[in-house]
Amino acid sequence: MIGKRTVKRILGELPYTAELYWRFVQRGKPLTKSFSLRQLERRLPEWQALIQQAAPTSPIPVNQRRRILIFAALRYWIEHTALLGMALAGLGHEVTLAYLPYPNFRRHLQRFDVRRQNAYARSVLELAHPVMSAVSLLDVRPVLGRALTPALMQALHQVSIRDTQYTLQVEAVDPDDTHSEAARLYRLRLERNLQAAAAVLGWMQNSGLGQHPDLIITPNGSILEMGAVYQVARVAQIPVVTYEFGEQRGRVWFAQNDEVMLQNTDELWRSRQGRSLTQSQWEQIRALYASRQNGQLWENFSRLWQEAPSQSGEQVRQALGLDERPVVLLAANVIGDSLTLGRQIFSQNMTDWLERTVKYLAQRSDLQLVVRIHPGERYLKGPSVAQVVQNALPHIPPHIHLVKALDPINTYDLIQFADLGLVYTTTVGMEMAMSGVPVIVAGKTHYRGKGFTLDPDSWESYFQMIERALSAPQSQRPSRPQVELAWKYAYHFFFDYPTPFPWHMLNLWNDLEAWPLEKVLSAEGQQQFGQTLRWLAGEPRDWVADAA
Repeated sequence: MIGKRTVKRILGELPYTAELYWRFVQRGKPLTKSFSLRQLERRLPEWQALIQQAAPTSPIPVNQRRRILIFAALRYWIEHTALLGMALAGLGHEVTLAYLPYPNFRRHLQRFDVRRQNAYARSVLELAHPVMSAVSLLDVRPVLGRALTPALMQALHQVSIRDTQYTLQVEAVDPDDTHSEAARLYRLRLERNLQAAAAVLGWMQNSGLGQHPDLIITPNGSILEMGAVYQVARVAQIPVVTYEFGEQRGRVWFAQNDEVMLQNTDELWRSRQGRSLTQSQWEQIRALYASRQNGQLWENFSRLWQEAPSQSGEQVRQALGLDERPVVLLAANVIGDSLTLGRQIFSQNMTDWLERTVKYLAQRSDLQLVVRIHPGERYLKGPSVAQVVQNALPHIPPHIHLVKALDPINTYDLIQFADLGLVYTTTVGMEMAMSGVPVIVAGKTHYRGKGFTLDPDSWESYFQMIERALSAPQSQRPSRPQVELAWKYAYHFFFDYPTPFPWHMLNLWNDLEAWPLEKVLSAEGQQQFGQTLRWLAGEPRDWVADAA
């Protein structure tokens, strides 16, 4: 008896079988509920009619209109980029949305199912025509051979490693260990990333444009097929914009010719470092910091990492059984978090930094080490920092204390009595500096090198900084101007780095009720979001002019 998988495998290789099955047996429905584009199917005809009607009054001069290729994978990003693409088309740009219709980034799908999924996605996204072109990269003849240069292949390998780390929340990945889950996932991710890269290159070669697009836009740009397409843009020297969403509603992060998740704030800081905050700006950042201290949401911020209410530092000190010896506070990130991957400076990765640090400080009974495990671990299933510490120190000495993700302790209470802070990339490092605590930053994070942290570039300098801070604590504390600098930087990071944008990916359809496409394209919408849309469409961001 032939099994179902075998039948699918055979049918998947026969022309038109999957597409006819989807049309007549599946009756045009999505293959899975997790990849339903019902909302787009309902909205695209409305948007298309709106934009065609408004086309003669586009606010962008003809000589400033760009040919833009937007790429997305996964249902939620396809939805978001489809809306963004229609908005940019409504402003007068020539937009093509390229997509891969896989419902899942970590599981293999049989070809028969992929083709059905592709037929469904194509039927929905074709509703944007002729305002916006849509092309499935599964329908594009990929380029092969020399077009995939050694530099691009190396970049795709790194993206695939990062995909595996991010998905499994691990840092050590051996692609040659063929029996491991990590190696199997790596092979799938490399296959998908190669497919995306080769198809985008093939589309550019055979699209009839005669030249590359003026701009490529892709979400994130660091992981999955979006990371692969970002690497294609960089190797092909095509301007590229990446974008992502943080914890603020109504705001977006974006980067031009850079990975947005690197949070490169260098230009922002150069344009604002010498300016004083106004009274209202001081009030804003103090109010935000107070809400974070007390485990409360503030204005448009939607993420609450601290669920334990603030107590006094002395109460927490007593609860942990701490005495008068100096306290070193190590604030960890979540293992495998995208803000830690590839951020090493002198360590192999964050795990290596954790292991060597706790082993070093385990020998120092003249101090107390508090390891604060990130509260975000409670929502994830990967390995815990606690496991890393316990593997490094099978017998944890009494002067080392672990504060776990679910422990009812507020991180900001720990900061109150810390004599030294150690961080990899967590924002807590910036907040320790704001509280006057000397903090040593071991990873590449946005606030490193901004003038208020200690920034070693080798293991030798790292341990020397620890020793100096413990031998003469007062001499290493940030000065008052440095503390003010940290507050100023925090203001600009939270309030200037993200820019106004109407549709957050996590609340897309609710946000669309408040800001329908017609309203965003109106004079009112352009006054609020027009500049961000121009930046997303490739207009260079002038941080100095933006600060005026």
